[in-house]
Amino acid sequence: MKEGFRQCAAWLHTWSGLVVGWVLFFVFVTGTAGYFQNEITRWMQPERPLVPRLAQPAPVEPMLRAALERLERMAPAAASWRVTLPHESLNPRGWQELAIQWEEMPEPGHQFGTSAVEKLDSITGAVLPPEAEPRATAGGTGLYRLHYELHYMPYEWAIRIVGVCTMLMLIAIVTGIITHKKIFKEFFTFRPGKGQRSWLDAHNAISVMALPFFLMITYSGLIFFMYSYMPAGRDVIYGSGVAARNEFFDELQEREKHKHLPIGRPVASLTPLLAQAEADWGSGQLASMTIERHEGGPPQIVLSRAHGGSLDFWNPPTLRFNAITGQALPDEPSIGGSSVLTQSVTLNLHVGRFAGIWGRWLYFVASLLGCAMIGTGLVLWTVKRRRHHLSSGRESVDQFGVRLVENLNVASIAGLPLAVAAYFCANRLLPVDLADRAAWEFHSLFTVWLGTLFYALARPLRRAWIELLWGCCLAYALVPFINALTTHRHLGRSLPARDWEFAGFDLTMLALASLFAVMAIKVRRRLMPKQPALTAEPTALTPAKGLA
Repeated sequence: MKEGFRQCAAWLHTWSGLVVGWVLFFVFVTGTAGYFQNEITRWMQPERPLVPRLAQPAPVEPMLRAALERLERMAPAAASWRVTLPHESLNPRGWQELAIQWEEMPEPGHQFGTSAVEKLDSITGAVLPPEAEPRATAGGTGLYRLHYELHYMPYEWAIRIVGVCTMLMLIAIVTGIITHKKIFKEFFTFRPGKGQRSWLDAHNAISVMALPFFLMITYSGLIFFMYSYMPAGRDVIYGSGVAARNEFFDELQEREKHKHLPIGRPVASLTPLLAQAEADWGSGQLASMTIERHEGGPPQIVLSRAHGGSLDFWNPPTLRFNAITGQALPDEPSIGGSSVLTQSVTLNLHVGRFAGIWGRWLYFVASLLGCAMIGTGLVLWTVKRRRHHLSSGRESVDQFGVRLVENLNVASIAGLPLAVAAYFCANRLLPVDLADRAAWEFHSLFTVWLGTLFYALARPLRRAWIELLWGCCLAYALVPFINALTTHRHLGRSLPARDWEFAGFDLTMLALASLFAVMAIKVRRRLMPKQPALTAEPTALTPAKGLA
């Protein structure tokens, strides 16, 4: 082996990143939206009313009593009752109103019964009328799901394609650490205006800036679909059919231990139970109360704490009491044991559900750095390859391949953000009663994205970069403007009303428009000198005139 270990790692780092770089950029851009998917969905449904926050929260015990009276009338012999209290930290991505939910006893031969939900007024306990049906939209959730479902292809194909790309990204990150042995020293080094050197400095600095996040987000992404990516162990023991897989998950999640018996209103007084919850968790931390009865046991009252930063999202802290005597009951072991707990923590780290508003902004910024890391790596390859061809006199040999990569870079790095802005604009411009409206939002996104590729092929490369970046600036600036023309939830009203879902979204769009304007100006200064040469304008990024 003539080459050293670091040289082999550098080769692997380059090609593992390049081959799937465009897919990874798509995954990072759409995945970044997931940290604010609820806010995005709320913006994309302006018909939903603003939920008022109470200056002083109503007392908990009267709300629970009113909710239990309603449940007793609606489902006197249900399998379970649940009361969700008004609480902001229960769902850190929005406000949870007072609500009740019940599940009827299952029919013979069925595992679950029908369920229903009602929202109640937290002061009077009266049932709130249902909200008017908002416009159909894929929303932020649909945009987020693109980062692992892709689109226009079967689900199983999509998650496997994303899985292969994610694994190659993990390889690229590890080999990048090996290649740059002075990686932390290089973090503090940036030499602007040096072409390839500047791109490498930027790539190194961005990569180190959020390196723990990149390692975590990549590895945890593989854990999401570990049963699809590594099914051999399960299939050897349980088999590969649908029934065998269901048997595996039944045993893993201990579903047989959760057969319910009919329950009714608890006999025990709620006052000491609520006092115990407040003593253990602090004031205002109670999120919900569930009443259920497992086969072979007494009826139980389960008090659940607001998540409040817990990494185990699926199993928040609880207190269990006998619904007849009020006696405290021991905690139930976590379903699935330590293996499911490990997976739950890993997935929670990936999606950031434990994080509050500032934690999610930190995730958002780190994800944008991930987009920048991938983008600088893709451009660095083309700059380096172009210099290599110029110095060796082989420019025409691989001209088509380099040109194709350069056009794909433009369509991905500048075209995809433009397509996402078109997705938001389509939400406001498409007719509200349009059939398959959510699908047409996606059609708008991918149509614009494909159009940016044709645009990059048709225009000189330098001009395509500048014009598409200015296009991104214009598109994101248009989003709040179109919102103001088509709805009453514009900045002039959302800011005074402290409607932060709408105001925050519009302000973020304007911030992104400013960011793309700065990028367009800087790119123009590097690629379009004030006194261009008389010769024909080159169509590639030359090392002397890079985008640094």
